[in-house]
Amino acid sequence: MTDRPDDAMLQMSGIVKRFPGVLALGGVDLDVRRGEVHCLLGQNGAGKSTLIKVLSASYQPDEGTITWDGREVSLPTPVSAMKLGISTIYQELDLVPDLSVAENIFLGHEVSRAGLSQRSLANQRARELLQRLGHGEISPTRAVGRLSPAAQQIVSMARALSHDTRLLILDEPSAVLDQEEVRNLFRVIRGLTSEGVAVVYISHRLEEIREIGDRITVLKDGRTVATGLPVEDTPTSRLIQLMTGRSIEYVFPPRPTTPRDRGDVALEVRGLSLAGVFSDVDLTVHAGEVVGLAGLVGAGRSEIVETLYGARRASSGTVTVAGQKLRRGSVQQAVAAGVGLCPEERKSQGLLLDQAVYRNITVSSMRRFSRGGFLNSAAEKQRAEVLATSLDVRPTGVGREVRTLSGGNQQKVLLARWLLRECKVLILDEPTRGVDVGARTEIYTLIRTLADSGVAIVVVSSEVEEVLGLADRVLVVREGVVVHEAPATELDESRVLDLVMEGSVA
Repeated sequence: MTDRPDDAMLQMSGIVKRFPGVLALGGVDLDVRRGEVHCLLGQNGAGKSTLIKVLSASYQPDEGTITWDGREVSLPTPVSAMKLGISTIYQELDLVPDLSVAENIFLGHEVSRAGLSQRSLANQRARELLQRLGHGEISPTRAVGRLSPAAQQIVSMARALSHDTRLLILDEPSAVLDQEEVRNLFRVIRGLTSEGVAVVYISHRLEEIREIGDRITVLKDGRTVATGLPVEDTPTSRLIQLMTGRSIEYVFPPRPTTPRDRGDVALEVRGLSLAGVFSDVDLTVHAGEVVGLAGLVGAGRSEIVETLYGARRASSGTVTVAGQKLRRGSVQQAVAAGVGLCPEERKSQGLLLDQAVYRNITVSSMRRFSRGGFLNSAAEKQRAEVLATSLDVRPTGVGREVRTLSGGNQQKVLLARWLLRECKVLILDEPTRGVDVGARTEIYTLIRTLADSGVAIVVVSSEVEEVLGLADRVLVVREGVVVHEAPATELDESRVLDLVMEGSVA
């Protein structure tokens, strides 16, 4: 990559996009050069998703110009963007699980001769694309639904390359990957940029930006506040200030400065097992305590907490909440006993996306608003409004569909649901996935406030720093087994990583 002006592939100038009552983009500028990784940063709701949908022609801009290879272009349809070589891989992959790898790669532009589909030729070309990405081990004939999330992402990249991609947009590509898979992803990206492919990379993980990025553009409130920043010359504190409009550090709320007596045992787990997934898990959480589960993706952490919640039926062992032993596989009894879960996949597992914010908050407490078989919607909305205001859910207005909120604000809605239930035990699985740095700080503070009020909290996170920063005590999980338990103050990131990789305290 060079600094020559003629190296510019894409220029977006003064892009404006309005929706009814909302100015989503208020004048965005972006230029991307051949063979570079251009990182797009901004808080949830800053306009990143809207901008890439304009670039991929899912949305039409109301004002502004798009220049491609030095000439102004219009992109009336996604097909027109694809013909230029613009491909987008969204955080939620749009693959068809029951189709094969090759069928997914060429879906919509099937390989054919004389109008007849050529399956063997499609498999051969799919294999070539996968080998180009350094993943020739993925079989073109395998059903995509049987692949790991990392392998599915590679299939999405192969599909993009099948369209002769020149600009690849990656939206939170590392969200479901462990550290080794992220390294493989970066190797693939470097291989593509070495061939002249430009990459727009969106991530909330600033450490990733440092490792893979060349230049940075920052959006705030639908506007460009900085563009073309060299990664190596821009301090993290500067990026955070640009994104948030204030100077903050990536910090966790302080733990209590003086030792306090542990509250009563809120959650007790003994010998909990799920055949083939995890085994013999013991866990005790006191009222007012935060316990973290650390481990690699696939280690069994999510399955453990889903079993605690009753979403999976344990093969053996017991779960006791405030002295009440729960039936295996009963979410209803777990919720009634005072257990709440904010799941890893909040959109598919936690939220009613087409329902209003207030209904997502009250859905687990409907009896509170029912009298004689009739629902008091006014009281329901009023209580939800109080909680949404206290958590600073934005935009305001509990009548809007929850799908219209950013990731951080959707997470606040889930937390509000369990605040309304007044849970004894709150389980948070990846509580800040896809959440920007400003909203993270708010969520961290809320978690500590809940603990200080007496709620027992279990946190699962793929980010070791997050587990150590939030938890009072940490359990390290590897391949379905708890291999170590210690106060968070006695661990550091390198020690935890050593444990999750080796599975031994020796």
